[in-house]
Amino acid sequence: MKTPPATQGMLFWGRGQGITTKREETMTTKCNENESNPAVLSDFGTFEGFSFRDQCAIDRNLTAQEVVAWNHDADGEAEFWPAGDHAETALVFKGQTSVTASELLDLNRVLEELDDDAMESFLKIYHAIHNLGESLENLTAEKIEDINLNIFVGPSFLDERKEAAYELFELYYPEAYEVWEKTHCDGLIFDVDIFLNSPCWSTVSVRRRAC
Repeated sequence: MKTPPATQGMLFWGRGQGITTKREETMTTKCNENESNPAVLSDFGTFEGFSFRDQCAIDRNLTAQEVVAWNHDADGEAEFWPAGDHAETALVFKGQTSVTASELLDLNRVLEELDDDAMESFLKIYHAIHNLGESLENLTAEKIEDINLNIFVGPSFLDERKEAAYELFELYYPEAYEVWEKTHCDGLIFDVDIFLNSPCWSTVSVRRRAC
């Protein structure tokens, strides 16, 4: 019998039926974006902003590279936050009122270290920050790879939760699973909620939101 690692994490990522991701067209970057600005290679969607100098919302959405390149002396103090057209970015910065250039560069760094900017990488980063208390500044690919995390993705949390329970039951308790699967006794019931609510597991459900 295999023993589950102490407090193994599970993340349920609900895509949301009928939800699509819309990318807004953005204007070319300002002249203050030059070779001295670190490059943001990953797609983080666009960002809304507020100019404290003009005391109004910035009239267009900016790319992550434009946020990093923003000159707070020449262009005026401003703050930025995910526009919501990239669900994974919005998830990583969930609960924050604004996002800084250094945070975007740190997120980009971690994704580069992982050599993977797929959805699962964003989910692992989210889990490390919001559930394990890691800071994005100190987060590394090595720390993420050491996390015991199972990710289940689908349109229904209930369906994914059920699938996760049966999959982990079979993986860690194969003998008991085989007995349960072959039994003809109606009284031998596998309770998904009791299994997943065990101290062995830490489960989090996250809904994908994009406009």
